[in-house]
Amino acid sequence: STKLQTETAVTRRFLELNKNPVEGFSAGLIDDNDLYRWEVLIIGPPDTLYEGGVFKAHLTFPKDYPLRPPKMKFITEIWHPNVDKNGDVCISILHEPGEDKYGYEKPEERWLPIHTVETIMISVISMLADPNGDSPANVDAAKEWREDRNGEFKRKVARCVRKSQETAFE
Repeated sequence: STKLQTETAVTRRFLELNKNPVEGFSAGLIDDNDLYRWEVLIIGPPDTLYEGGVFKAHLTFPKDYPLRPPKMKFITEIWHPNVDKNGDVCISILHEPGEDKYGYEKPEERWLPIHTVETIMISVISMLADPNGDSPANVDAAKEWREDRNGEFKRKVARCVRKSQETAFE
């Protein structure tokens, strides 16, 4: 059954990750009885404006994973061009597989079943280091990142980093 295949795939990802942790983030289940919802903690990458931040996000796997990508949502407030104001992460690797009707992305940049939580998290960490201003999810953050990176943008990110440190272990 596909439910079993999905559960096996998700379980395998979870065990792999706990056996071989990836630098920069950690993951756990939100609720031990629900394999489909993970909580991840992302450490703001060094030498970026997000350095020192501890950002909490939820990964929700669809019932037909790995054919379709999980959804990722920051719970900790974060100011970033590729994260919308609700915390939803908008990057190519998490977009449904196939052609992009807007022509921004090549199919190979989008979700593929070979992707793992590791490849998602590595993409998210590199997104923090290097935002994509071309297809922003948060238009205001993208505008500030382009026009006032060392002013208003930097201030808002610094505030998020401070707040993330205060709320990280609640």
